[in-house]
Amino acid sequence: MSSDYENGRKQFAAMVGEDAIDDLLVRFREVYPDFETEVVSVVGGRVWTRGGIDLKTRSLCSICTLAALGRTNALRLNFRMALQNGATIEEICESLFQVAAYAGFPAMWDALEILREVVNIGKGGMTSDM
Repeated sequence: MSSDYENGRKQFAAMVGEDAIDDLLVRFREVYPDFETEVVSVVGGRVWTRGGIDLKTRSLCSICTLAALGRTNALRLNFRMALQNGATIEEICESLFQVAAYAGFPAMWDALEILREVVNIGKGGMTSDM
């Protein structure tokens, strides 16, 4: 039987890529070793592996929550994971409009700036036909 940590590592590796998982885990561990263990075990191994909704939907929910709360480090990571989980730029932007309606347009703007950085879009911006 696999442990929550093993399941979480496997889930995160699928969402950030095998080439990036070790760097992510080191970043978590450098902050505080117990943080890495709990994030991987609980968030990755128990939450992200649940049934009920697909990974793309789970990603879009996470993005909205993180944007509304202004959690920029996690938002940056979750944008990458959302794209890996099949979300399109348009779906992410539409989800952020939901954030704007409830958390304010400044929250959406901050999130869009991070998204632009993550997907490396220039100052010309993102368009709805992407």
